[in-house]
Amino acid sequence: MSFCLICADQKIFLQRYFMTKSQIQFVLSLSQQKYRKAHNAYLVEGDKNAKEWLASSSSIQMVIALETWLNENRQLLDQHPEAQIVMAKDFELEKSTSLKTAQEVILVVQQAPQYPIKDTNSWALLLEKVQNPGNMGTIIRIADWFGIETIYCTEDCVEVYNPKVIQATMGSFLRVQIHFIQLKDFLDSNKATIYATCLQGQSVHDLKEPKPGIIALGNESVGLSKDLIAAAQYPVTIPGKGKAESLNVAVATGIICAALIR
Repeated sequence: MSFCLICADQKIFLQRYFMTKSQIQFVLSLSQQKYRKAHNAYLVEGDKNAKEWLASSSSIQMVIALETWLNENRQLLDQHPEAQIVMAKDFELEKSTSLKTAQEVILVVQQAPQYPIKDTNSWALLLEKVQNPGNMGTIIRIADWFGIETIYCTEDCVEVYNPKVIQATMGSFLRVQIHFIQLKDFLDSNKATIYATCLQGQSVHDLKEPKPGIIALGNESVGLSKDLIAAAQYPVTIPGKGKAESLNVAVATGIICAALIR
């Protein structure tokens, strides 16, 4: 069913106040990777994230929100005439959410095409077997903070359209290009300097005037593969004084980036 947007007295009204059962099922299905792939779409949930996406050039398929949220964000909604606007009740958002707690707004966004990899002299990240959605989202946010525009992910990393990844990026997803790669092919063709994080490396704080390159980080329980470490010009580590076996990979990313990107 289509929804007609009518503006009156600075408020938004719709022909229908309740989501249809099929709409709820469709939105909920996008919490699963196979349906995100089938529909070429993903979910963005929550006030801050929704505003970030609506302020961007992303193609928005649906905006599902409480009446108060729709009324308060008319200017942002006007920027996306392609979007279907659906007013929802609290219980409908609870049925539709992929998160533990329902938010006041959910967007259905079209997946952007993957752009070709470009050779640059800028910093980039390479992630191997990073499988926790929260860590992935935080790493994307850290990359954005340090001005890193490119992240390479091996195919055994978590899918970046996972709703928990999107939630954790807090909008940084829009400013970072993410490429999924075959590691061997990538290493065979790569010409950039690689800084590989590993326990046996030299202290990252001892590198003098590091030149932009690729910072490689792996799953915190198994680390980087031998092939990736062998391909690195600079195996580096974060020196510690305690007894912890390893650092959380997102925490390590922040420390490494702060040490290298000066």
